[in-house]
Amino acid sequence: MESRTGGEIIARMLAAEGVEVVFGIIDGTYYGLTSVLADHGIRLVTPRHESTAAHMAGAYARMTGRLGVCLASNGPGVANVLPGIAVENGEGNRVLVVSSWRRSAIVGPDRGGSYQYFDQVAVVKPMSKWAGAARSADRIPEIMQRAFRTAFRGRPGVVFVTIPEDVMNEPLSEALARQPIHAPVSYRRTTALVPDPDLIRHAAARLAAAERPLVHAGSGVLHGGAAELLEELVRTLAIPVTASFGGRPALDERLPNAIPLLPPLIDEVRGQADVVLALGTRLGETDWWGKPRYWGAAEQQAVIQVDCDEEVLGMNKPVALAILSDVAPFLEALLAALKQHDVSAKLPERRERLETWNDQKQGVRAFLRSVAKDPEQAPMHTAFVPIACGEFFDDDAILVVDGGNTAVWTNLLHENRVPGSLLSTFKFGMLGAGVGQALGAKVAFPERQVYAIVGDGAMGFHPQEIETAVRNDLRVVYLVLCDRQWGMVKFGQSMANDPDKMMAERSLPKGCTLNTDFEEIRFDDLARAMGAHGERVERASELRPALERSVASGKPAVIHVDVDPVEHMWAPGLDVFKAMHMEPEA
Repeated sequence: MESRTGGEIIARMLAAEGVEVVFGIIDGTYYGLTSVLADHGIRLVTPRHESTAAHMAGAYARMTGRLGVCLASNGPGVANVLPGIAVENGEGNRVLVVSSWRRSAIVGPDRGGSYQYFDQVAVVKPMSKWAGAARSADRIPEIMQRAFRTAFRGRPGVVFVTIPEDVMNEPLSEALARQPIHAPVSYRRTTALVPDPDLIRHAAARLAAAERPLVHAGSGVLHGGAAELLEELVRTLAIPVTASFGGRPALDERLPNAIPLLPPLIDEVRGQADVVLALGTRLGETDWWGKPRYWGAAEQQAVIQVDCDEEVLGMNKPVALAILSDVAPFLEALLAALKQHDVSAKLPERRERLETWNDQKQGVRAFLRSVAKDPEQAPMHTAFVPIACGEFFDDDAILVVDGGNTAVWTNLLHENRVPGSLLSTFKFGMLGAGVGQALGAKVAFPERQVYAIVGDGAMGFHPQEIETAVRNDLRVVYLVLCDRQWGMVKFGQSMANDPDKMMAERSLPKGCTLNTDFEEIRFDDLARAMGAHGERVERASELRPALERSVASGKPAVIHVDVDPVEHMWAPGLDVFKAMHMEPEA
């Protein structure tokens, strides 16, 4: 097969990498690419904003373990995708962004005063894993290979390739057109990183001898497809498992071994551990950097850290063993090595501790659910929404969480049941990203239910993507929790302005905060205007019937949910969230 344009070289290379879908907005500057995607078995899904394309690609990558690909046209298109690049790189999602650039004579070098031009590589480079340009067609294979190689090396992130529009679209010379497209195995590692056998033996011995071992799972467990192996390990050793925000989707939280992100229980479990097996995690800020009082002191708590990125080993907490490996082959080797150790004598005591912690877990969950008291209250208490959704949707339904206090309430009340069923921007907390994430998840798994619980502030960033859902028949259900305020910001301002009155009355009179309130958007009307199904509910008793009608409609759906603005503002655990951003004890 011959390539007719530089864009077709890219399309053929994407197909060789197994890419089946690309997210992006149509533009003439890369028509040489988009016009031939279908010829190479690649579907093009077009949203209404380039940042959404990045979030769709990031969600697709995270859900499937494959490469997510999105497009951005030169100048304004790249400017629009920059927020998506920052978020998806921060989240650690394996995304390739391909962009056009102005024609070669303009970008090499810029003369000044150029239209729709800036130094795209220079801007993207510090906010991505790698960024480069192919300024001539003969360099496209080399630059694309480097992007693929970087994307699949170490911690996932965003790689960026930009190509001048004339290089992308103009016919190739006969010699270039006939150049073969090489298989990925010829230019990058295509097998998982495997651990050092000696380190496996040491790790198995440490865990077998430990009195109170703990596994801490990061997003590397999910990226590595190692959730089942993780469950086998904690069941075999009868030990607890905690997770980072990003690692939480790797757990079935119904397991008695699973300790959810519920203080003070999680701090007790982590603090007591004498050996911690940290899998695919950097022990970052939302893990308190692995420091006391939320974890044990270094001299009392031995850490075995396993990661595919050597740079993070021992970075935030001293380690007893630093193991460079992908999580799945490590766990396979560890489980085999543990068969050489008899831990049966330790199991009764470990199971007793798990039972005690499981009782505490259920008690905290019951307490959180107890705040949802009156199903006829209007507007309803926020807690009813994740509770009702957990009862209505399938166990493997994919939940996307987006917002400030909406995210706090939902994350606390949601119990993840099937690994790979929870999406959010765990590292970035990016408002509005969830709208596109839900669409990307539905593209990845069209047979599974996908729903998003989104704050009205967050939904306001990208409501136009409801039309994207309709046009592409992506039957996502969006529940938009409407309190008509920036709730988390309003709470913080109120506590700063008059903490005594806030504690006594739970809210301050109108006008006591700065620009925290806004007018209502009727998201149900907006949905119907774009061809989707729309509902509005204000009582919890109305939620399930609205969900049933939404799913039965056979369309994407939006449920406008009126929630009590005061109750919504008092999300539990905000003090813990605030403390998380303070430096813990050394």
